Amino acid sequence: MDAGDRPARLAVGVVGAGKVGSALGAALAQAGHRIVAASGVSDSSQRWAAERLGVATSRPEDVVAAGELILLTVPDDALPGLVAGLAATGADLRGKLVVHASGAYGLAVLDPAARAGALPLALHPVMTFTGRDDDINRLTGISYGVTAPDPLRPIAEALVIEMGGEPVWIADADRPLYHAALAGAANHMVTLIAESSELLEGIGVEHPGRMLGPLLGAALDNVLRLGIAGLTGPVVRGDAGTVRKHVDALILAAPEAADAYIALARLTADRALAAGLLKPEEAERLLDALGGNIWT
Repeated sequence: MDAGDRPARLAVGVVGAGKVGSALGAALAQAGHRIVAASGVSDSSQRWAAERLGVATSRPEDVVAAGELILLTVPDDALPGLVAGLAATGADLRGKLVVHASGAYGLAVLDPAARAGALPLALHPVMTFTGRDDDINRLTGISYGVTAPDPLRPIAEALVIEMGGEPVWIADADRPLYHAALAGAANHMVTLIAESSELLEGIGVEHPGRMLGPLLGAALDNVLRLGIAGLTGPVVRGDAGTVRKHVDALILAAPEAADAYIALARLTADRALAAGLLKPEEAERLLDALGGNIWT
């Protein structure tokens, strides 16, 4: 059966056709749903609406009027105001699925729409979006952090599966911690690797990516398979002298990076000690090298 011939296809409106909204909208279209309207302010959003979704941009209230499933994909800080504004302007939300893709917010942010008769869902794709063409392909096989009222859980699950994803249920109260865990891993990893690349370039390494790629690939594989037991390096070995040399070198070359190194080395030592990978006396020497004991 062709995707367009499947039953229960929905008219989809995308409010915020940026990197995330245009990719999710395209995934819903590939599942056979119809993109009927989209809004977007920036030039790139207007381009993505045309290229990925096949529609011209219009006002958010017009998007809501046209759709049965309204996908809200604006920045997190703009989401509460958008929902409140749509409800306050009297947009007809009765019986419509109103879905946001924020990781940090749960269902409470959609309360104004729910009071107006909307059916609220939170579907957060666990993936980075850069605006490149491969954003859509990367949606296949990923997890979605899903929060939904009990009667709507089958709908939420079906939408995620149709987009090629795996629903993972997150309690409403746990959304901020859930998102902090994801952002801490993915976003800070980018910062750390970019910083390492610049330090290597600064000492004449022409292709730091070639040097870092195999190392980081192995480290990521280790931690995903083994957890903290996959930790390697001078901290878990208790090499306080080496760690001190690292700090001294970073203070001279990049003081802001030295602060981050010290904080992460302390956290690493804490985790290694708790896991029994590091002896207490080794931990004490490390902490002295890092500027003092942080345990009581």
